Parts: sequence; C-alpha cells; structure tokens
Amino acid sequence: MCKGLAALPHSCLERAKEIKIKLGILLQKPDLAVDHVIPHNEKLEKPAKTQKPSPDEALQWCDSLDKLLHNDYGLASFKSFLKSEFSEENLEFWIACEDYKKTKSPAKMAEKAKKIYEDFIQTEAPKEVNIDHFTKNITMKNLVEPSLRSFDLAQKRVHALMEKDSLPRFLRSKFYLELVK
Repeated sequence: MCKGLAALPHSCLERAKEIKIKLGILLQKPDLAVDHVIPHNEKLEKPAKTQKPSPDEALQWCDSLDKLLHNDYGLASFKSFLKSEFSEENLEFWIACEDYKKTKSPAKMAEKAKKIYEDFIQTEAPKEVNIDHFTKNITMKNLVEPSLRSFDLAQKRVHALMEKDSLPRFLRSKFYLELVK
C-alpha cells in the first residue's frame, strides 16, 4: 500500500452514497466524467469493464505519476480530484502539451502553440501555470519557430510540480481510497 494510505474512516462510509455518485460519474467516458455533473435522478452510463482498474492497478499509481497519467480511468479520476480542488490547470496544460506533440501540420502547430501560450503561459493567462521566469522565457523563445519540443521544458516543470504536490494529495483523497479498497 501507499505511504499514508489508511482505511477509510467511518465518516466516509456514512457518505457512501455521495462517493458512489462521484465514482459513477468517473465510470463514464473520461471527457464526460470531468466536465459534467449528473443529477442524482439521471441514469449513469454503464462503463466498459476494462475501464475501472483493479485495486492492484490503482496501487501502482503510487509508484509514478506517469502510470496514473497514462491510464484513462486514472487520468479522469485525477482530473476530477483536481477540479474539486480548483487546481486543474497544471493537468490541463500537460494534456494540451501531449496533444500538441501529436500535431503534424506546421500551421496547426503554430495555432495550437499560440493557444497554449495564451491559455497557460502568458502572464495573467486564464489558466496560468506556475513556472519560473527562466522556463517561461525559454518557452517564449521556443515559440518564435514552434516545434514539437517547444513546450518540453515547461511541461517537465509542471509534471514535477504535479508529482510533488498534486499526486500526494490525490493519493490521500477519497477518490483514490475508494479505488484501492
């Protein structure tokens, strides 16, 4: 088990219905699970059996943020958790960078680079990520001639922040504890 992973306190069991609803939302398609709250009276879509990881698979997320990020269910759970804390901008930036790296067309690359910069990098951006000035300057220089590696340093810094800050909080959360019990 993970460091700090303990049995759920009885107060969590008393809130089982609330937790069940939240997990039901996560069982939907990952993009729907994090963007929409489903009223209690609406029927939830039944997930594919392979979507939800076994407790052993979920325990592997303690080993590495990458294992979590590359598991669709883990990613959706992590995103829901971060949204509940109003701190999803780092994960959204990481996802945007992953999508950016798959871009083939130079015109599309320039368009996506501009959007990522405006949304996450520029000062006072709506979802500004917390990166140091050195990283921000390197990233801005990289965007003069965008390449698939333009955001690599910033993405690496944000990944490290999530690994040191967000992941440990997630591993102590009800979202995660329900999966591994």
